[in-house]
Amino acid sequence: MQKKIAIFASGNGSNFQALADACVKGYINAEISLCVCDHPGAYVTERARRLGIKVIELRPKSFPSKEDYEKTILKELEKEKIDFICLAGYMRIVGKTLLDSFRNKIVNIHPSLLPAFPGIDGIGQAMAYGVKVYGVTIHYVDETLDGGSIIAQAAIPYEGSDREVLEKMVHAREHALYIETVKKLMETV
Repeated sequence: MQKKIAIFASGNGSNFQALADACVKGYINAEISLCVCDHPGAYVTERARRLGIKVIELRPKSFPSKEDYEKTILKELEKEKIDFICLAGYMRIVGKTLLDSFRNKIVNIHPSLLPAFPGIDGIGQAMAYGVKVYGVTIHYVDETLDGGSIIAQAAIPYEGSDREVLEKMVHAREHALYIETVKKLMETV
């Protein structure tokens, strides 16, 4: 039976697009049924609408608490019968309300070889440190910041200093690794 995925995103949505395309082509045995965006008007919402995927745009600050914000999302997830959540550039920490309902069913992609350089701007942190091997990590989401169990990683050797070049390399590797990882996860969920 085909699983239903919700993708949470905050910005451009290139990882969203990569996963959605892989599902549409039948490479991943799942359907992207919902896009949850915490930045109304972000480009990811346009990508989703073009594919006919339902979009929920919510401003977290318009809710009295994080719990209220997540309860609203949870109602939508239940309404759409979502089985699994993929974070794709979602710039919020997932809280107890969602974690309790989707324990070990939420994954995130991060642009560093965790546990190194968690949090915002993993690429910038790694460049500032002077690493020679960058990378991408996919991990389960738990209560810690980018600290959940690691599912997959890919190393990206780069000794240059051009951030734009590095970001293109990282994004290309992210898309491929996320597709492969979600494909495998959908076979076991």
